[in-house]
Amino acid sequence: MALTRTALLAALNDVNHPALGKGLADAEAVLKAAYCDGIAAVHLAGAGLSPADRGTLAAQAKAAVTAVAQRAGETITQLNIEWMEAAPGSKTAESAAAAPRTVSLAGGAPAAGNSGPATQANPRPAGAAQAAALALPNIKHIIAVGAGKGGVGKSTVAVNLAVGLALRGHAVGILDGDIYGPSLPTMMGLGGLQANLLGNMLQPFFVHNVKAMTIGKLVDPEKPLIWRGPMAHGAFKQLVDQTEWGELDYLIIDLPPGTGDVALTMSQLLKLTGAVVVCTPQQVAQDDAIRALRMFQQLQIEVLGVVENMSYFVADDIPASQGGPREYDIFGRGGAQQMAQRTGVPFLGSVPITINLRKNSDDGNPSANFQGKTKLSESLDRLVQNLEGQVALASFKLGQSKPTLTIS
Repeated sequence: MALTRTALLAALNDVNHPALGKGLADAEAVLKAAYCDGIAAVHLAGAGLSPADRGTLAAQAKAAVTAVAQRAGETITQLNIEWMEAAPGSKTAESAAAAPRTVSLAGGAPAAGNSGPATQANPRPAGAAQAAALALPNIKHIIAVGAGKGGVGKSTVAVNLAVGLALRGHAVGILDGDIYGPSLPTMMGLGGLQANLLGNMLQPFFVHNVKAMTIGKLVDPEKPLIWRGPMAHGAFKQLVDQTEWGELDYLIIDLPPGTGDVALTMSQLLKLTGAVVVCTPQQVAQDDAIRALRMFQQLQIEVLGVVENMSYFVADDIPASQGGPREYDIFGRGGAQQMAQRTGVPFLGSVPITINLRKNSDDGNPSANFQGKTKLSESLDRLVQNLEGQVALASFKLGQSKPTLTIS
């Protein structure tokens, strides 16, 4: 017998709400109840409840869900019970008699046909999630690097931003949030390293003066991660909560492409300084990049800027004495910069395609991209400097920094 949403709600209804004197489902205090492939997620309305009441209810809900799973012959490997700042009886609360719902973001139409365990009505405008998100202790700036589509070099940009910031004297971490296609094991040279656990906390790898964590080092490298939304949510949350980052100036998060579950989970969990959108010059990439850009804006995450990757190709087969190296605008240089101007967001810079960039990425040696005086190193240095400037402006807007006056 499968563990259905109806069974979850029935089990939660055996837990009495302390203020309303009836089961959680009847009290409409269950905002979400979902189960998929060993992972269960329950969101409860916590408005008006004391921390002690929340702790008691969470323990009782966990016991109820575990018991109903055992009766259904299911093994729960991960159970997430989270509190939402909503009142019981709101329109978004699920009940045992509720029909399957569709997902709807503020300002957008409901997605047709999205029903089943992983669906829920959105309890509040998308931007409200970021307003309620928490800052990670001892981390000054959290920056997401995203893209509207795959294959535009998002991970390449994320890795080189992290390494570039570290080279400029910052304490930097990078989190591989691309749950389905983790790139850090290759690009950061983690192949021969083993993940370490101290207590219940993952110890990040320290390579190229950057602390790095990726799910790619926690699972079989050749095993496909065929995960639905709740599993991706749980995996990302665990990587965030159970990694011992220590004190950092910057934490770079390499997101999966598109506008799906992980980006929404991140906006709920973490207070971000801002986001960087990666795009290639051609129009088809710009179309998808604009969607990613609008997603961040809708989540009330500051867009720090756009990066044009694969802006042009540098062919080094012709020596400088003969007019080389030559540059070829394979994808049409400047398209992403024009998109940034049209949408009113900063343009951070362009990154060329070079043989060395490809080689260093495959070899897990991104530090080499900053060596020497080359088109690649100059473009990456400029990119990192521009990001630092935008982060300073964003921090001032968020009230994280104040102007200073120095008199000499």
